Amino acid sequence: MKIVVLNGQNHKGSTYHIGRMIADKISGDNEIREFFFPKDLNHFCTGCYQCLEDEQACPYYEEKKVILDAIEEAELLIVTTPTYCLHVSAPLKSFLDMTFDYWMVHRPKKYMFSKRAVIVSTSAGASTGSAMKDVEDSLFYMGVPSVIKYGIAVQAMNWDEVRASKKEKIEKDTTRIAGKLSTEKKPHVGVKTRFMFNMMGMMQKKGWGASPVEKEYWEQNGWFGKERPWK
Repeated sequence: MKIVVLNGQNHKGSTYHIGRMIADKISGDNEIREFFFPKDLNHFCTGCYQCLEDEQACPYYEEKKVILDAIEEAELLIVTTPTYCLHVSAPLKSFLDMTFDYWMVHRPKKYMFSKRAVIVSTSAGASTGSAMKDVEDSLFYMGVPSVIKYGIAVQAMNWDEVRASKKEKIEKDTTRIAGKLSTEKKPHVGVKTRFMFNMMGMMQKKGWGASPVEKEYWEQNGWFGKERPWK
C-alpha cells in the first residue's frame, strides 16, 4: 500500500509519533512517504484565483505539485496536526487553502473518491475536535469517502513527557486503527458526497461556477451525464 503522511508541523512530537505508529502498524509491504509543513511548502495562499483558470498558474505550483503527485498515487492519507488554539496548525491550513480548486465545487479529481484517510490530532488538554474538523471538511469536499479521526489530549508538551498509561492507550488505539485499515475494502462513496457532487454538477451545468474552465472540465469528464468519479 502506498501511504502519504501529511504532517502539520516540522518537529516530530506526539502527533507525528501517533500518525507514524498507525502507518507502521498497517500490515503488508507498504511504501510510506512523509511531508512536513511548513518545511515542504512554506507559503500561504495569496487569493489570486489563478488556479481556477489554470492550476499550473499557482505561484507555488512546482512545490505543491510534488505533494499532490504523491497524494494522487497514494491509497491512504494520514494527516497529522497538533491542536493550535483549538484548530488546525497554520502551515497545514495553508496547504489545504492551496488545494481548494480540488473541491467538488470547482474541479474535483476522480482519484480522490477512492482514497481512505486518517486524521490525527493531539492537544495538551483541550478538545481536538475542531482541529480535526478543519481537515475533515477539506477531505469531504475533495471527495474522500472514508475518514477515520483520532484525537487525544496527551497532557504533555512533547512525546517523551507523555505518561506511560497514556502511551499504553495510544498503543492499543493505533493497533486497532491499523488493523481496520489493513482489512478494509475499497471505500464506499456515501449519500452525502453523492448529493453534494450532484448539486455542484447542476450548478456547473447552469454556468454558475467560478470559471468557464470548470464547466468545460466537468463536461469533458462526462459528469453532466451518467458518469461519476467513483464508478
